[in-house]
Amino acid sequence: MQLGENILTHKIQHKSEDFFKYEASAKPMQDDNPDDGFVVTPWNIQGEIDYDRLIQKFGTQKMTDSLHSRITRIAGEDHFMLRRGIFFSHRDMDRILDEYEDKGRKFFLYTGRGPSGHTHIGHLVPWVFAKWLQDRFGVKMYFQLTDDEKFYAKSGLSMEETRGFALENALDFIALGFKPDNTKIIIDTRDISTLYPIAARVAKQLNFSNTKAVFGFTGETNLGMIFYTSLQSAPCFLEDAPVLIPLGVDQDPHFRLTRDVAPKIGRPKPALLHNIMIPALEGTGGKMSASSQNGTIYTTDAPNQVKKKINKYAFSGGQPDIEQHRRLGGNPDIDVSYQYLRIFFEPDDSKLRAIHDDYRSGRMLTGELKAILIERINEFLHEHQARREKARDHLEDFLLDGDTR
Repeated sequence: MQLGENILTHKIQHKSEDFFKYEASAKPMQDDNPDDGFVVTPWNIQGEIDYDRLIQKFGTQKMTDSLHSRITRIAGEDHFMLRRGIFFSHRDMDRILDEYEDKGRKFFLYTGRGPSGHTHIGHLVPWVFAKWLQDRFGVKMYFQLTDDEKFYAKSGLSMEETRGFALENALDFIALGFKPDNTKIIIDTRDISTLYPIAARVAKQLNFSNTKAVFGFTGETNLGMIFYTSLQSAPCFLEDAPVLIPLGVDQDPHFRLTRDVAPKIGRPKPALLHNIMIPALEGTGGKMSASSQNGTIYTTDAPNQVKKKINKYAFSGGQPDIEQHRRLGGNPDIDVSYQYLRIFFEPDDSKLRAIHDDYRSGRMLTGELKAILIERINEFLHEHQARREKARDHLEDFLLDGDTR
């Protein structure tokens, strides 16, 4: 990829109040090149992520202005992640709202994390939005930590390590303000007696051809990976109610299979809300990875670590020197610091607009933009880390059966 290309590949409008909003192309992009290297699965992302193309390839529905307005009306307030198209796609969100508004039938929420390392800021996007949904709609939340999946998927990780990461990741989730009376955390290996009877019903309706077609499994794929979708499906059916899942779009393939199975076991299809994936600091496409030390901001990073990583590694949309930058301006579309502010760290639209315009005009230099991001992230992490430590004393209250053994 050339340095001048849009590393996020979704489009940013530069007109009226929607200049920082995701905009799908008017004409759907056909997947005419299945062998061109563009791959998105829960474990493998290759090529530049084109969200317009994913809508077409995965068969999801674009988040429209009318659906956004309806969510806002029923919720009683707007959310900046909706305004900016961070949640850009969905499956059956309109059905969830129909049942909630017209029939008075509440849904429940479900999301999760594969604990292969420490939590990074990209993981927080669907969790923060899920908290808003929970508060505005007054619904229950399940959070699944798939320590078994990461044990299967990562050859260098032991079961003890994935369990340890699961407990640590749970602290970041709790620190966002969830309450134990309406939020429960599931850890697969310790809650298997609850999950397995449901997973068995799902597994009976799947076959190897299904999973091979969706995930590209081969004869070398271990049996745990092949079975795993059944376990990730299980929380969808814990309640006798519709479920809504906010999640990164890379997780959609699991739930395409779940949605196919749901009617066969007499349950409603899960509804999904897909968020874009926060890019790595280096801005080379794909998403931030917990295993990439230089390209990742962890929730446990100290202020000096955040400053060093952003100053050294954050991809810039600026010009080669100050003179050219003042004359030509920067490109916020490809600048990772601006994109982090847009996606998560600057919810105030007027402040983001000012940063955008100053950077594009050349009034703001790349170093000044990075300084703003460093300040915003460190302010957030200062409070988050304090809440994270307090969460240690309350972890058992959130666990499905209240035991950390």
